[in-house]
Amino acid sequence: MSAQCDYSFGIEEEFFLVRPETRQLAAQVPARLLKRARAQLGESIKSELLQAQIEIASPVLCDIAQARRQLGELRRGLSALAGEHGLALLAAGTHPLGLWREQIETDKPRYRRLVEDFQIVARRSLVCGLHVHVQLPDDVDRVQAMNRAMPWLPLFLALSTSSPFWDRLRTGLMSYRQAMYDEWPRTGIPDFFADEAAYDAFAAVLVRAGAIADAGSLWWAIRPSPNYPTVELRIADACTRLDDSLAIAALYRCLMRHLSMRPGDAPPCDAALRRVIDENRWRAKRFGLQAQFLDERGRTEPALTQLQRLRELCAEDARALDCVEALRTLDAIIERGTSAHAQLACYREQRERGATRSAALRSVVDWLLHTTVPEP
Repeated sequence: MSAQCDYSFGIEEEFFLVRPETRQLAAQVPARLLKRARAQLGESIKSELLQAQIEIASPVLCDIAQARRQLGELRRGLSALAGEHGLALLAAGTHPLGLWREQIETDKPRYRRLVEDFQIVARRSLVCGLHVHVQLPDDVDRVQAMNRAMPWLPLFLALSTSSPFWDRLRTGLMSYRQAMYDEWPRTGIPDFFADEAAYDAFAAVLVRAGAIADAGSLWWAIRPSPNYPTVELRIADACTRLDDSLAIAALYRCLMRHLSMRPGDAPPCDAALRRVIDENRWRAKRFGLQAQFLDERGRTEPALTQLQRLRELCAEDARALDCVEALRTLDAIIERGTSAHAQLACYREQRERGATRSAALRSVVDWLLHTTVPEP
């Protein structure tokens, strides 16, 4: 991944394919849909582990306006093609009516190996995420930058929460996707590695032992990408609103520029901080933007206060990367909440009106389907 711009980036969004008349997941998806989508929309369209999932991976991007245009066109184009096959596109970390037992894996050797290796963990992986890549200057060690970014990871999760339902039930969590994803090995918050060489050496140990085929099976919440010269953010839930995806991508890009240009601005990379980050990740998946985050001394601050602090820290970077306008969506997220807030509000409203639990969940799916595809 490279581009003739500073801190080029890419965005990967995962979606569910739904049968709109029933609001249920499409357990079996015609192979011709993916074939037609790739023919008409390009290599940006990719399959996922389960047939009910599909991914849009952007080309290399230089600015948020370009990202909005291209990802908007891809969401609309894929939605139109899905509609021709009687399907609809839905962006959320989990599907409110989804039942993992009914899903069928995509018939590809890689996915068959995953199911064989991980069994029920792979079959239960009915979740969708948002991944953001940012390319750093050649003289910046990606793992050292990753270490400095790690204390902010729970905030990115809090901003993206979109998975309050699982197995047709309210989970009490704002991001059940993160809880489910913890079933996989080599996920969650990584340990602090000294540098890229140390990270690569650890990956090589696992490869020699036959535990993994390559570093692509290190599925942590942030990692140096095994395929591109980027640092990849992986903690975020799939965002229902495209503007939320773009705001999170813009904020992450600004953070990575800030860290790259100020290598001395580093937290103490020790075991205590690593455990504090994981504690805050739990608080983010439980409470979302209402979380109280803590530091190594046991002091707490609201997630929204931490967000304000990060925006002030990266203000110069936002101007340099022309991200100021995109970051204004963060104010909208604070005001209206994330997708998880909207889903829960819709569910509560329907239940208060006397709707059954199933009918209320169908209304949530309707909101998700309507909001996923942006207007031209």
